[in-house]
Amino acid sequence: MMTEPLAEGLHVTRRFGAAVAVRDVSVTVRPGEVLGLLGANGAGKTTLLRMLLGLLPPSEGAVRLFGRGPSLALRRHIGYMPQGMGLYEDLTPEENLRFARAVFGVDLSLRRNEFPDVPVGALPLGLQRRVAFRQVLQHRPRLLVLDEPTSGVDPLMRARLWQEVRAAADQGAGVLITTHHMEEAEQCDRLVVMADGRVVAEGGLEEILAGEEVVLVEIADWAQAMTLLETAGYEPALVGRSLRLAASAEPEVRRVLSGQEFQIRRAPATLEERFVALAARRS
Repeated sequence: MMTEPLAEGLHVTRRFGAAVAVRDVSVTVRPGEVLGLLGANGAGKTTLLRMLLGLLPPSEGAVRLFGRGPSLALRRHIGYMPQGMGLYEDLTPEENLRFARAVFGVDLSLRRNEFPDVPVGALPLGLQRRVAFRQVLQHRPRLLVLDEPTSGVDPLMRARLWQEVRAAADQGAGVLITTHHMEEAEQCDRLVVMADGRVVAEGGLEEILAGEEVVLVEIADWAQAMTLLETAGYEPALVGRSLRLAASAEPEVRRVLSGQEFQIRRAPATLEERFVALAARRS
């Protein structure tokens, strides 16, 4: 399998007037991998995607698609699903699919009959996303760029879409996907975590977690303990009947809860806890 990058952002920065949306970011997508772009709203994910696609020029740095600068011709090898899905709501699913097939020069006789014959705007959100995903796959792109493709859909539909994402990668396509769902991020081969327009961590899941730990507090009156800790400026998470906090908070936890009977121990951090900690360092 070829390992040359399908898409590269080389130290790209994007400014909108005085605001900097993306700051000196480098990212690479290779064939057969799913690269997850993780970050809160406003972290710069969509701006980065648009630069990689050639839809938005970088203020600094360079972008390469299939080893060359972005061009209209190269977009024929890309399947792009924006947050808005890119569908015509007054057309039926099949009409949307036929239009896209015509644009990409795909055989117009192909027909799956898998969707209702009603305008897309009348379909449930989950079904609309299935149509949009089918649309970006049908010309067999070498690179898939998916901007939060499972936003607003139920867990079953999310699982089905992820099966198709993985199938596309297994067939050799590179996939760049943004998500808010931590369980989805864990399915990616590599992750790039963004905050405030910068990359704050990247690598496989184990590299991102990097042995990070949290403290678990077990106490009979967890509600009172949570109030005390919140008053002290902490944000404990309640999991079952245990409170989870950053490992660095342990000395203060012991001080705040002194005089009460409790147990405290350490546990591996989850991806969500690691993400929150990384994002907090940039704020």
